[in-house]
Amino acid sequence: MLLPRLCVAALLGLTLTLSGQAVRAEATDTRVISASVSELAEVMQLDDLFAILREEGLAYGQSLEADMFPGGGGPQWSGAVDALYDLTTLRIGFESALDAALADDPAALSEMMVFFSSDLGQRVVRLEIEARRAFLDEATEEAARVASDNRMASRDPKVPLLRSFIAAGDLVEMNVAGSLSGNLAFMTGMSESGVYGQGLPQEEMLSDVWAQEDQIRDDTTSWLFAYLGLAYEPLTEAELEAYVAFMESPAGQRLNAALFMAFDQVFRQVSYGLGRAAGAAMLGQDI
Repeated sequence: MLLPRLCVAALLGLTLTLSGQAVRAEATDTRVISASVSELAEVMQLDDLFAILREEGLAYGQSLEADMFPGGGGPQWSGAVDALYDLTTLRIGFESALDAALADDPAALSEMMVFFSSDLGQRVVRLEIEARRAFLDEATEEAARVASDNRMASRDPKVPLLRSFIAAGDLVEMNVAGSLSGNLAFMTGMSESGVYGQGLPQEEMLSDVWAQEDQIRDDTTSWLFAYLGLAYEPLTEAELEAYVAFMESPAGQRLNAALFMAFDQVFRQVSYGLGRAAGAAMLGQDI
């Protein structure tokens, strides 16, 4: 159930538009979510996960202000970030995208429900959420990275299983693609805010974004091994093997692709809004 990090890239920044209209993510599909997808969202504890994603986003907003316009955001900036990471908006958009990707395959949905409703599935979900929450603390994340390096150096038997899990979900490349997409959306929002005058040419923005690819890939790989190592440390090798087997199954592959697609669709809008808002803040406009 691993979702991407909100901000793996070096500062290319998410800033916000300062008009009330631009501060919020684009309106999302309001259709009724199918019962099966709603049940899957519940068993995967998306409420708890998105509460943590919101905390990550609010913290990232503070770091952007500190890096890009120290002390210049004030309550307007914090209000804009708060609106962009509104839980209801994020959840509606995410579940709508998930429904569009999965509702037409009841057989695969049934397999997903069977796994995540099982004792192992519920344990995995709790461990992933607990590790994500723990990573809100920078010292904990750094300690997990050190532990990951030590685990590899000592040839811990779980390391090959973690590699298999990452490969099953193509997690490095999926995270890198999501980060590049989000950074381009952010830069587009910045450009449209007027902070660059007439705006940046698309080719220049693409060049700037792609220049970060190697750094993002390296950091993503390190983060994944640290996070997964912390999350799955309580699992036995047999339990982790069973989870990898599910991820390698057609249902697991379908779910992984749907989760990343839904995440990208929702948070690309957030990145764009942050970019516009940051540009406006740098220009001294009202958010």
